[in-house]
Amino acid sequence: MDWIKMTSKLHMILATTAIAAASTAASAEEFTDKRVAVAITETISGYNPYADPVVLLGSVWCQVYGCITRYDWEAGEFVPFLAESVETLDELTWEIKLPEGLTRHNGEPVLAADVVHSIEYLGTNPGSGKSYLVAGWESVEAIDDRTVHITTATPDATLRDNLAGVAVTSKALFDELGDGMFREAPFGAGPYMLSDISIGEHMIIERNDDHPMIRAQNPQQIMFRIMPEPEQRVTALANSEVQIAQLVPPQLRPRVESLPNARLETTNSVEMMFLGMSPKTHPWDVKEARQAVAHAINREAIVAAVLQGQAKLLNGPVSEGQLGYNPAFKSPYDYNPERARALLASAGLEGVEVTLSTPVGRYTADRQIAEAMVPMLEDAGFSVSLDTPEWATLWANVQQGNVPFYYMGRGSMIDPSRALHQYFATGGSPRLGFSNAELDALLAAERAEFDPAGRSTKMQEAVVKLVDEAPAAFMWQHEMAWGVANGVTFNPHPADQVNGWEILVE
Repeated sequence: MDWIKMTSKLHMILATTAIAAASTAASAEEFTDKRVAVAITETISGYNPYADPVVLLGSVWCQVYGCITRYDWEAGEFVPFLAESVETLDELTWEIKLPEGLTRHNGEPVLAADVVHSIEYLGTNPGSGKSYLVAGWESVEAIDDRTVHITTATPDATLRDNLAGVAVTSKALFDELGDGMFREAPFGAGPYMLSDISIGEHMIIERNDDHPMIRAQNPQQIMFRIMPEPEQRVTALANSEVQIAQLVPPQLRPRVESLPNARLETTNSVEMMFLGMSPKTHPWDVKEARQAVAHAINREAIVAAVLQGQAKLLNGPVSEGQLGYNPAFKSPYDYNPERARALLASAGLEGVEVTLSTPVGRYTADRQIAEAMVPMLEDAGFSVSLDTPEWATLWANVQQGNVPFYYMGRGSMIDPSRALHQYFATGGSPRLGFSNAELDALLAAERAEFDPAGRSTKMQEAVVKLVDEAPAAFMWQHEMAWGVANGVTFNPHPADQVNGWEILVE
């Protein structure tokens, strides 16, 4: 096949769908021609949909290629997205059925072989940054053109969640072009098509009018623009340069509320904010040092003064509404610098030197929060240096396991199991390098339990053990504020996603 001609065809499709601006607002029967620009804090690292595990960009790639499942917030469960169905055949075997006649943007059929290829790429290709999604999957087999069987090494009740991160790309295109397909022939089966990427600057997707999830008033184009500084995002919203602004911090909320052309939309987050401590580096190999950190931070004061009350304290990695939440469980780590100093003294670590790394502009008030933590940690007996690298640099180093002590969030914890395995199970990822056999057994037990009530009980047991071992000090979940232009309907979810089919424009 002539992929150069096919790529040209895609560009022609995108150009011809750019309808001239209508003189009146589009009716419910007419397709709008409007672009929505979204100011985001994330990185845009390239064309490979498997390379970067950042939640928001992952959801964008799902819109382009189609992921196997997605989370339905109204139903409160993971449902088929690109798939027709995802069902268990037994405790170790899952069956994925694809819809009949499913095609990509270029007319090529989506086949079971594409699903197998995508899962294998995720698990084994050096270009994958999401191998954790398919960890423990023993085999993936195409039964026929529409049927895939996945066999797991042990029972895995979280598989539908993990499939929500599996974008399905073309095996035929990969066999022809290798990783070059992501740039030269980015044909997916999602409700939007890839139009343009400028690495480190922006990403543009274009509406696929023929997709069943698309409505007439979904934006024709969505541009995701990297704007790490909150002032920059809010100013762009005020100037109508963007129509949606991610992460409006507390001090800028009054400004957005006063804008004549925009408003605030808020939601509680399921993103766990934490201080991670890698036991691969001293003193974090000593449990007492990790516990001292948890006692050292005056979380209540930071939430009140820096976050202006717009966050919910965590007693562990999960909160109300999430699997494993136990309202009777309270964190044993109250703000207690005297206790922190005693723990350090018991381990002979008084005055131990540590470096706290924080992103700047990635999370709400992240630098200000870290700056507030430094004197608290020093009062508890640590000697602290503050490290403030650019987000892209810090994130790359965290993924490689090269940052001993850092403030960060773990998003999209709708089902917390994947995140907890990723950060705290032996071999889950390099991000912390933590290992504890008892915790591993508890996390494996909750994942193997298919009954929701039984699984929640097992997760609660894992949470108790995790909090005691303290490879992380669990901080809070933010109340998330988004700036949204008048004339645009966008209701943010607790997970960090901006889905085109959920945006309406007048």
